[in-house]
Amino acid sequence: MMTETHFMSDLAIPPGEYLEEVLAELELNQAELARRMGRPAQAINEIIRGEKAITPETSIQLEKVVGVPAHIWSRLESDFRLIQANLNERKEAKKEEVLVTKFPYSLLSKLGLVENTNSKIERVENLRSFFGVSSLFNLQGVKDYGPAFRQDSKEELNHEALAAWLRAGTVLSKRDSCAKFSKKALEQAIPKIRELTKRNEPKEFFDDLRSTLCACGVSLIVIPHFPKTYTAGATFWSGKDKAVVMMSLRGSWADIFWFSLFHELGHILLHDKRATFLEDGSHHPGRKKQEEEADRFAQVALIPPSEFREFVCAGDLSYRAIKDFAETIGIDPGIITGRLQHERLIPYTIHYGRVRYKFEL
Repeated sequence: MMTETHFMSDLAIPPGEYLEEVLAELELNQAELARRMGRPAQAINEIIRGEKAITPETSIQLEKVVGVPAHIWSRLESDFRLIQANLNERKEAKKEEVLVTKFPYSLLSKLGLVENTNSKIERVENLRSFFGVSSLFNLQGVKDYGPAFRQDSKEELNHEALAAWLRAGTVLSKRDSCAKFSKKALEQAIPKIRELTKRNEPKEFFDDLRSTLCACGVSLIVIPHFPKTYTAGATFWSGKDKAVVMMSLRGSWADIFWFSLFHELGHILLHDKRATFLEDGSHHPGRKKQEEEADRFAQVALIPPSEFREFVCAGDLSYRAIKDFAETIGIDPGIITGRLQHERLIPYTIHYGRVRYKFEL
């Protein structure tokens, strides 16, 4: 079946100009046309000058009087008004160019989320499409991006960059064909996920980790840290059936990665689906309780409390003792060291078993 392709010029030509040509061929003047259509002469003059729109009713009248089909007049009018609107839209887009530098456009381009271009006006248009807004000035009023603009932990925080980071996670998560979220399945998967901590490199565990979470209805998105976002992770929901855990690569200690992951999973299992949790190291009064609960979930899931107390009370915090304890409870020794550092039981200069991950995305 053939499909009609309608090309539209950027030149806004009033359909009244075509009407004027038709009248000349028919040797009719505007006054005579007005009388035949039963319309005021001024109305016809305004149509010809492009000041008055040709309505469907007018199109039908013109068809009867001058013989040009009504759908031709309707299309000419529609094209003219749409071109005018596009031209006005470009003028508005020029005003948004001042915002472009606030967004990490090159990083979004490297992730394949926007087209690579140096044109400011094209960047404005691409960012509008990326965020799903008609104007970049509207971002702050959109619910999905509200959490990024409410963050105030640092004066130099780039709210637009943080909104872009969240949106990147949303877009990338939609590419994951995950199962519907199941709280029971995720709870049952925790031991398996914990077991993955013993693998040394991301390439040895990352695919298994993502597929395990996806089978529970959780999309794991790990992307580079965007400058001036100061956020290590985030948890939100993409619809009611998919949870999204975002993790930046800000810092690369393995124990921090795993604690952060379990912290985010704690939010999913314990807290409101309608909330977006951004982890930036600060304590927000309204979220302090939830953050403490997520921290506690991560601590308990990774290191059983009673075993940890017994280990600490034994008094031997040597590398050999840490390694043996980690082997006993089935976890990476670096996680034990990280916990001991956090509890200020050993100095941060001691890194028994701690390793840095290098993600290849």
